[in-house]
Amino acid sequence: MFNKIRGRIAIAVTILAIAMVASLSTPAQGGAVNFSFRAMDGEPVSSESLRGEVVVLAFGASWLPLTRNQMEAVKKLADQYAGRGVAVYWVSTESESPKSKNYVSDDQLRELARKYKVTVLRDPDGVVSKKLGVDQLPSVVIIDKHGNAAATIGGMDPQANLATQLAARLDKIL
Repeated sequence: MFNKIRGRIAIAVTILAIAMVASLSTPAQGGAVNFSFRAMDGEPVSSESLRGEVVVLAFGASWLPLTRNQMEAVKKLADQYAGRGVAVYWVSTESESPKSKNYVSDDQLRELARKYKVTVLRDPDGVVSKKLGVDQLPSVVIIDKHGNAAATIGGMDPQANLATQLAARLDKIL
């Protein structure tokens, strides 16, 4: 019985791994992506203000169980690539409307930014995430120095080291 359960777990893990690899995709080359976000602290962040840098946009929501892992990976990447022309952000896809069940206030996001020491941006209507092909949370989009979406990574394996996975992709782009 135990071996049967172990076998089923192994099959499930294998299917999850295949799904994760399948979700690692390179978006179609359609030219530079234009976007603009409202930052929780500081100036707005746009594709124009970031031109010439490699950009990592980690899309998520504060209520997701994997948010902590994603935020820690974002912080680690920001530290690791500081001064190397890489801008790393965590993007909240949560609503700005208090009437929405998916609502989170700016103050709550500022607190999250302080807790994890990351720059938090807002995409409350999902305009930018949809434009970049994000169809699940959490997801990460890497934009090259020319403003083209270079990679989209959908989902997140809770056992994997996201910072290491992203660093390998960033090193190829740099």
